[in-house]
Amino acid sequence: MGPRLAGHRRRAAVSETPSFTSRSWQEPSAHQRQGMESEVVLDLGWGRLVFGQTFADLGGVVDALRAEESGRRDICIYPRDPHVLVGLAPDELFIDPSYTYRLDLHRYRPRAELIRGVFVRTVTSLEEMAQINDIYARNGMVTGDPATMWDNHRTRTFTYLVAEDRRTGQIVGTVTGIDHVLAFGDPEGGTSLWCLAVDAQDAPPGAGEALVRVLAERYVGRGRAYLDLSVMHDNTGAIALYRKLGFQRTPAVCVKRKNPINTPLFAARPEGLEELNPYARIIAEEALERGIRVEVTDAAWGEMRLSLGGRTVLTRESLSEFTSAVAMSRCDDKRVTRRIMESAGVRVPRGAVAAEGDLAGASALLEECGEVVVKPARGEQGRGITVGVSSPEALERAVALALQFCPEVLVEELVEGDDLRVVVIDHEVVAAAVRRPAEVVGDGRSPITELVEATSRRRERATGGESRIPLDDTTVEVVAASGWAMDDVPPTGERIRVRRTANLHTGGTIEDVTDRLHPSIAAAAVRASRAIGIPVTGLDFLVPDVEGPEHVFIEANERPGLANHEPQPTVARFVDLLFPETRRR
Repeated sequence: MGPRLAGHRRRAAVSETPSFTSRSWQEPSAHQRQGMESEVVLDLGWGRLVFGQTFADLGGVVDALRAEESGRRDICIYPRDPHVLVGLAPDELFIDPSYTYRLDLHRYRPRAELIRGVFVRTVTSLEEMAQINDIYARNGMVTGDPATMWDNHRTRTFTYLVAEDRRTGQIVGTVTGIDHVLAFGDPEGGTSLWCLAVDAQDAPPGAGEALVRVLAERYVGRGRAYLDLSVMHDNTGAIALYRKLGFQRTPAVCVKRKNPINTPLFAARPEGLEELNPYARIIAEEALERGIRVEVTDAAWGEMRLSLGGRTVLTRESLSEFTSAVAMSRCDDKRVTRRIMESAGVRVPRGAVAAEGDLAGASALLEECGEVVVKPARGEQGRGITVGVSSPEALERAVALALQFCPEVLVEELVEGDDLRVVVIDHEVVAAAVRRPAEVVGDGRSPITELVEATSRRRERATGGESRIPLDDTTVEVVAASGWAMDDVPPTGERIRVRRTANLHTGGTIEDVTDRLHPSIAAAAVRASRAIGIPVTGLDFLVPDVEGPEHVFIEANERPGLANHEPQPTVARFVDLLFPETRRR
């Protein structure tokens, strides 16, 4: 008989009972099993929890794990004799390289002081389950089915908590709890914690601790005996938090299937993988999950050799051998890109070329438009770009800056609108996102300089050092233009822009708008990629409204950062392009 989903009957907790989940080598006695349901499996949306202690026969556990759906991650927790369990199906199962930690709830002590800036509460809607999924995706976790999660939450067996940033009201963290007593009549009175995740970019300090504490206090209130969790052996930050809160190691282990998602946990990791930047590493991880061999040829450059069967593809982040030198050169020179776009019927801003000692065309354009953008004709990552030039003197300074990066300078009319990045892979739109300049949010206590430094540190951690907000003259000027000084203390919730451009490398943020993109903009993006003749590109537009048809093309990037567009499947589509035989159906 196959495993059945546990019912959600309410049961009273049993106190002072022997703990057999931490003594998995001993078979529970008939007395311990009394009143406990058998062969219990819970569906959490991203995968199922198989409670090993409820199975009388290890073969039933193997059958349960074999029923795992594609794209899901099932976990067997508390298996009896895990080494024997894996031995029954060594090609299919493995012992997870994680630790199990337990908090004895009768010994738990609440924090003396409230964690500032965070409000932890219960999930209140199906829409918030989708926001939880976004946090999972940004943390590289398997996402779940929001409808399943919401159905779970409507029972007392499951507890879904979220952390709100008190300044912005945004959901910046989440945790899930399972009440074992309600799930299957656990005689030990146990509970467990799953899927603790915070938004590394936006979450205030202490958000993770606040989530764990509130969950523990909920179960203390129910009279439960302990709270268990599983954490990867190398997650030193999380382990330090759990130890601080009083969790202690217990011998219980988890067993999982050898599926593509779990490949990094049981297969050898290529040398140099940990040294890759986030844009290359996310591609390497996707390739490894599909059984593609990854050889890091130059970690600092983000270069890898991907091999499957007898075929090899060399990549540098999202740039591969599939992109021709001609296509690269077309993207590299913004003047050439403009001509190609005009020929393809894609609207571009009015422009002029400037060079050292020759500002005639640029000056005429400035007089005509009132405000212009000055940028090196060749370059990337926003270096040398000045936005909002409105006087002859400012034009001279902006051109001089751009000349430091390229001997040719492009001057374009300043077009109002949102900075939109559209990722096109194999001439199909895969993702679209609005990029916004870096800003800080006041907390009522800190001066703007400290807010910039704190926000920059969060951005740096979230992007592996790829994004940070410079504390330079430009930041000072932009803050001053908003009517603030760097030592001012803005009130709680006050948003202050600190950079002119939306470049992610200088702290810009990104909002996914793929589902809202107007078909006319999507068609223009595909037309642009075909005109350039490039298989993977990030196309930048200025748009007054992503849901409207109006757009102006700005530039094309031959090596877009795919890590910036989760939860959209940019990385999956890129690997599909390179190795279509591994495409997931």
